[in-house]
Amino acid sequence: MSRMVGTISRGVRAPIIRNGDDLAQIVTDSILDASKEEGYEIRNRDIVAMTEAIVARAQGNYATVEDIAADVKEKLGGETVGVVFPILSRNRFAICLRGIAKGAKKVVLMLSYPSDEVGNHLISIDAMDEKGVDPYRDVLDLAKYRELFGYEKHPFTGVDYVEYYEGLIRDCGAEAEIVFANDPRAVLNYTKNVINCDIHTRFRTKRLLKAAGAERVFGLDEILNAPVNGSGYNKDYGLLGSNKATENQVKLFPRDCQPLVEDIQRRLFEATGKLVEVMVYGDGAFKDPIGKIWELADPVVSPAYTAGLEGTPNELKLKYLADNDFADLSGDALKEAIKEKITQKDGNLVGQMVSEGTTPRRLTDLIGSLCDLTSGSGDKGTPIVHIQGYFDNYTTE
Repeated sequence: MSRMVGTISRGVRAPIIRNGDDLAQIVTDSILDASKEEGYEIRNRDIVAMTEAIVARAQGNYATVEDIAADVKEKLGGETVGVVFPILSRNRFAICLRGIAKGAKKVVLMLSYPSDEVGNHLISIDAMDEKGVDPYRDVLDLAKYRELFGYEKHPFTGVDYVEYYEGLIRDCGAEAEIVFANDPRAVLNYTKNVINCDIHTRFRTKRLLKAAGAERVFGLDEILNAPVNGSGYNKDYGLLGSNKATENQVKLFPRDCQPLVEDIQRRLFEATGKLVEVMVYGDGAFKDPIGKIWELADPVVSPAYTAGLEGTPNELKLKYLADNDFADLSGDALKEAIKEKITQKDGNLVGQMVSEGTTPRRLTDLIGSLCDLTSGSGDKGTPIVHIQGYFDNYTTE
């Protein structure tokens, strides 16, 4: 009988990771111990993934508010700094904002509306329409925003992020001015020195600001892109992808991860004789239908992965085949016809009708999203994920 189970995603428990731990050995041992305890075999083309958080923890990739402040003051001059398009997050951005505020005398905080880049809403689209506000043109100061929309709170966190961020800036000793706009160039009416904090649109934002006359423009990816007073850093992403560690410290996105994934792949091969793919993952990329948040607050889903995870899916749509090519077949005849079609499929199905409706995303983005949903972000204690059968298809026995 054909195998009945396809893809399996297992969350694997691991010790609490500390700075300096041999993460490659811990991940290898955790996978081997889990397979032994649960009674399953490790196979070729399994996928082992670990959260970016444990990689950064093992690296000791941390920085303090004071480190951020020193870098901001050095790069922006320490006077008035525009902070453009931050996401609304106590975990992701609040500590960064504290550091920025401590490195400046005044912060002009420009928030996008009705939502931030990843879907956290300040106000509803309906409320904006009702008030006749044009998000493409209208620039609102704080008084006008309050007059129109009052004190809106985030539906999940219960936080008024406008009030929260304003208070945080002032608590750090800086003057705060809040502006609402969706054209980054609007901040240049207040200051020519800007930190653009958007993630996936950061290159365009920086280009627009420079072309419009900004004097000093740094993306959040350029703050702590090198050590400050011995701090952690990320040369590619700076503060992007960072998370709150303590009230005065952030954990940065991990760096130099490629040797790690290749080392784990080698160790697992030596232990099992199986070639397992390995990746580091951060936030997945998927949209919440209620809160409208699409999750991806990291600069990439996967900062490092082994070579076998390169590329995109190359799959046939079984429903299409059953309803079209083989509409006159059923039962075993239909099953065998579809298996034969899969066996004969081209190496690249892009643009062909038989692949229409399959997910057109990179493998690492799809797998990283699966891992993020499997491990969660709370107290599951499974920062390692073992996936089996991901590359199987209907013909796999």
